[in-house]
Amino acid sequence: MAYEDAQSQDSQWTAFRNAEKKYKLYKNTKLKRPAADLSEVLDFRAILHSFVQNGTTPPGIFKLNRDFDRPVFCFEERPGFYFIPGAIGIEEQCYWVRESLTSFPQPPNRTNHNAIYGEIQDLFLAVQGQRLLVEVGDPIAAVNHRINSDEKPLNLDDRRWAFMEKTSGISNGSRKSIDAAVLLRKLRWSTLGLQFDWSKRNYDNSLAHNKIPDKLCHLAKKLAAPAVEKGDFKPEAAIVNYFGSDDTLGGHLDDMEEDWSKPIVSISLGCKAIFLLGGDSREDPPIAMFVRSGDVVLMAGPARECFHGIPRIFTNEENAEVSPLVAEFLRQEDCYFVDYIRTSRININIRQVH
Repeated sequence: MAYEDAQSQDSQWTAFRNAEKKYKLYKNTKLKRPAADLSEVLDFRAILHSFVQNGTTPPGIFKLNRDFDRPVFCFEERPGFYFIPGAIGIEEQCYWVRESLTSFPQPPNRTNHNAIYGEIQDLFLAVQGQRLLVEVGDPIAAVNHRINSDEKPLNLDDRRWAFMEKTSGISNGSRKSIDAAVLLRKLRWSTLGLQFDWSKRNYDNSLAHNKIPDKLCHLAKKLAAPAVEKGDFKPEAAIVNYFGSDDTLGGHLDDMEEDWSKPIVSISLGCKAIFLLGGDSREDPPIAMFVRSGDVVLMAGPARECFHGIPRIFTNEENAEVSPLVAEFLRQEDCYFVDYIRTSRININIRQVH
């Protein structure tokens, strides 16, 4: 299909979808699309620098007049949206990257891998040990056993997978297996605190879960302060999203929580990305902005009704802007995290559910 034909199709999409397509990284060169024009993408790092230098902000953007330890910026046309550039320092960023890869995917927290492999223990340790996840049970025998018994119906967790050393007896295809490193790259989400049921799009209080770690609760409460008008923010659930170079997050609403006056606290880690903030209709043209490692976004009140998404992650060395993070990991001799974060983005978003 020629690029002109693709442009004709673009006219049939909503304004939000057109923006997603505009900024998406296309690797299919057959369309011969020009490189995305990033000149209209807002850069809050530059906005912060300008404000510190001369006290000015671009038209339609203002600094929130509230007691907080760093500047918080808002849009006149998107009440309830708050952007805090560089809210988290490099050392703390490294800490949350570690937690996101080692602790947050641990059971009883659920991940996208649960549907196929059941609970997976110590995924990151298995990557470090260059292990394989191997199917050690006999699913056919398990099915036959349950058909002829009064036990509960089979579920996928009964297939029993376990990490093993890479031996010729496993890797030659005699058993189903997958490399731990591949599993890590295919990790897309994990859930902390109250567990979100993706099939029903609601929180399932019956699912086993641990409380959100105290340190993350404390951080979320502190960061939420600019957006909390009344009462306290009570972190009850968090969804951690993991992005690779080709990953995107389509336009959506986060609308499953009871009290929309309470913010979603969104922490960016790793590679730079483009964040789209639309309106309450997909027909509203979205505002595009860069989000970098350490940036924090808050969405509360009317902004909870705004469609938003991530159409692009920058993973090339020139634009990813993770050199300070990489340098800090190397200083701390955490080389395993360097390989991951050089081409990945992690987003931790914390919510009050009830």
